[in-house]
Amino acid sequence: MTSPIRIAIAGANGRMGRAVAAAVQADPALALAARFDRPGATGEGLVPQDEALAACDVVIDFTTPAASAQLAARCATRGGPALVVGSTGFSDEQLQHIAEAARQIAIVRAGNFSLGVNMLMGLVRQAARALPPEAWDIEVFEAHHRRKVDAPSGTALMLGEAAAEGRGVGLSQVARRARDGITGERPVGEIGFSVARGGGIVGEHSVTFAAEDEILTLSHSARDRSLFARGAAAAARWVAGRPAGQYDMQDVLGFTGG
Repeated sequence: MTSPIRIAIAGANGRMGRAVAAAVQADPALALAARFDRPGATGEGLVPQDEALAACDVVIDFTTPAASAQLAARCATRGGPALVVGSTGFSDEQLQHIAEAARQIAIVRAGNFSLGVNMLMGLVRQAARALPPEAWDIEVFEAHHRRKVDAPSGTALMLGEAAAEGRGVGLSQVARRARDGITGERPVGEIGFSVARGGGIVGEHSVTFAAEDEILTLSHSARDRSLFARGAAAAARWVAGRPAGQYDMQDVLGFTGG
């Protein structure tokens, strides 16, 4: 009989940390080995970070970009465990730290762990490839709860990247993050982002392709954050024992060759 994969949870006191713990405990292929949080945090069953890392095969981390980058470096220095990262809002420097860590350990990093969102990415890429920028404008809309600190969301940026890939351009070349005042006529090929924050919205994302005489909208609604926790648990099952490298949910779900 195969032993369960031992999981440690970073940010265990947070809402996602608690949701991930429930998902891990509900999965017979996984075992909750340790829970930890920021230094000095208190809570039932919490252990120091180094103790948690020594006790597990995979860490699941939904914390902050800075904490995730530091955790990746720490795991790499130790030669493991593998890491599943769901934090969003990384700076280029923090992403570089994670890329460096991925030379030593396997890391799954995704802006969204939902199966539906990852399917949506493929549809957006396909539509952007088929609908020419001269006739079709692209706008990414997203809404989240009032406590979310980064904007646009990691998922919105993933969808923007998918649209840009479909058109064969870099997102940074065509993205419009905000509009205010006299902005002038919309440039051909621009990919815009619109953001809302309020209440307890779990996550709403849509991509609108707008032509002069018709509009196509592809959308996804998250009803409960447990779906992200279940996706992270699936990623943990997949990444355990993988060679060093940086992966995403497209790899986990078999949509790429990873």
